[in-house]
Amino acid sequence: MPEFKNIAVGLVQIGNEFGNQYYIPYSIGLLQAYAQKCLKNPEKFSFLPPIYKKIRVDQAVASLNRTNIVLFSTYNWNFKLSLEIAKRLKEENDDCVIVFGGPQVPEAKDRLRELLVTYPFIDICCYSEGEVPSLRILENVLERKWIDVPAIGYMDGDGQFKYNTANARITNLNEIPSPYLDGVFDMLFKENPTENWSALLETNRGCPFSCTYCYWGANTRNKVYQYNLDRVFNEIDWISKRGIEFVVCCDANFGMLKRDIDIAKRVAENKIRYGYPEAFSVQNTKNSTDKIYLLQKILNDAGLQKGVNLALQSVNKNTLRSISRSNIGNDTFVDLQLKFTKNGISTFTDMIIGLPEESYDTFVDGVSQIISNGQHNRIQFINLTVLENTLISDPEYKKKYGLIIGESTIVPHHTSLESGPEVHETQRLVFGTNKMPKKDWVRTRVFCWITSLLYFNKLLQIPFIVLNRLYSISYRELLGLFTSKSEGYHYLSEITGFFVEKAEDIQNGGSEYVASQDWLNIWWPADEYIFIKLCKDDLLESFYAEAESSIRNYLNNKNIVLPPMLLENAVMLNRNMVKQPFVQEDIVVSLEYNLTDIYQGVLKGMDIHLQEKKIDVNIDRTTKKWATWEQWYKEVVWYGTKKGAYLYDATTN
Repeated sequence: MPEFKNIAVGLVQIGNEFGNQYYIPYSIGLLQAYAQKCLKNPEKFSFLPPIYKKIRVDQAVASLNRTNIVLFSTYNWNFKLSLEIAKRLKEENDDCVIVFGGPQVPEAKDRLRELLVTYPFIDICCYSEGEVPSLRILENVLERKWIDVPAIGYMDGDGQFKYNTANARITNLNEIPSPYLDGVFDMLFKENPTENWSALLETNRGCPFSCTYCYWGANTRNKVYQYNLDRVFNEIDWISKRGIEFVVCCDANFGMLKRDIDIAKRVAENKIRYGYPEAFSVQNTKNSTDKIYLLQKILNDAGLQKGVNLALQSVNKNTLRSISRSNIGNDTFVDLQLKFTKNGISTFTDMIIGLPEESYDTFVDGVSQIISNGQHNRIQFINLTVLENTLISDPEYKKKYGLIIGESTIVPHHTSLESGPEVHETQRLVFGTNKMPKKDWVRTRVFCWITSLLYFNKLLQIPFIVLNRLYSISYRELLGLFTSKSEGYHYLSEITGFFVEKAEDIQNGGSEYVASQDWLNIWWPADEYIFIKLCKDDLLESFYAEAESSIRNYLNNKNIVLPPMLLENAVMLNRNMVKQPFVQEDIVVSLEYNLTDIYQGVLKGMDIHLQEKKIDVNIDRTTKKWATWEQWYKEVVWYGTKKGAYLYDATTN
């Protein structure tokens, strides 16, 4: 343990591991950088390297037990672990001042008081931008006088709750030094030389929108402030020169500002110059079709994007009004989808389950519409989380829309299984509304997994597209065939039953994902888990036989007569194109119709007519091969998700 100066400051911002990488604790680094710049006597303070990942509570306490004050940056994925560390630390070092900040801290007076009463080992809670309050707390830590500290709640010496109002936001963000450029993380990197890092990049703060489920817009009062562009460029250079592979841009609406084009170009240039970053993730603005396309083309051409997010959340007008969201219009969505598709740029779309005014019917109709409008790559189905300081957490709002809220264990997908974690983090999820009762939420959740498995994991995408395009059978109808148990279909019923049990498990407090020690020892999304199971347990032939029979029975019941062998050809083609490990030879599949032309045409936004003619389809199964199941799990199922890379390439003679 090093010798400290007068005041030792501990820093805690615990993040999750993603693919053997950890995020640099940027938020807590900002607090340190600002304090070191603005403290009247900075030489009196020693800042410890931050705790940035999940470690044993006793280990964390041991590293902090000689501190005078500890600043915790909290969110729902680290809140309970932070509480346990703080509690144990206070037991061992009662003189240590415990400060909690971050989005998990409530702004409302009654909620803030409740937090302090529930967890009396917390001395101060900061509910707004943290730079100025943290500075003032540090300046007064020896005297412990908090009366002039903005945006905090605390208990005074008499046990009375005190609430200090917030100052105006920092409008000149350049007053805040960069923790990257000012060396805040130098010691962290030095002490962890083998760690793989991901970085956060903040080019502005704020959001002009006020979606009711989002913390950002409402709590930045709709104002957006910018960092100096030179600073942003220098931070990008810092990230690139240190070989950091993955960068998340924190801007709520990247592309909203004209200069965002220059930022994207700088990242792309650095990828060429330094080889890093390898990926650059952004949240697109909704107000400029041309800028979205140009930005994403720059990033895609540089190999920095796995997919472009054309986020919608819902297409139900009543829902959009209830959540105060302005979507990109339907015409804009279709236009962008076509542009990206024609240029070979993958897209995906977000949809949120459980939003107000959304019923089972409106949701599944919305999914069907989005697919019909050209989203053939991926819809990301997201369970609605109730975050602190959002409108949907307000009691009146919850009452108005009949929100049924419960707790679910937080487990990030594709992260390593933890053997007996000391603290399980939880989140509040919406499990039902006045328009979507709990049973319908389960139905909706099952429909989403079925859609992901059959359409976006591409197990039945080809026959679904053929039937939709040639016979106008809606995607809702086709997907709905597989959302309930059917007598005589053993494997299909097992899949549906598994999804129902998993949805009910989430409602009962379980995690959103499925653990597998055998398959990379990670947490899998339920649809990916079933996809792997079908392949690994050699069940694909049985699955396709039942799926074809189910579709055939539906067509017969609807008196829809297909040309001979059309359905059989579509199912057979799809089955032979599913990527598998241990395959050593290409294959030729003989068809009676131009199904590959129709399928590929739809993916490209083209309308190809059915032709009855003998066609040999060459399926390329050897350009890319997987010699182990582990390699296949990772590269096809995990990494291929956003690009929908589940099928081999196919060409016709």
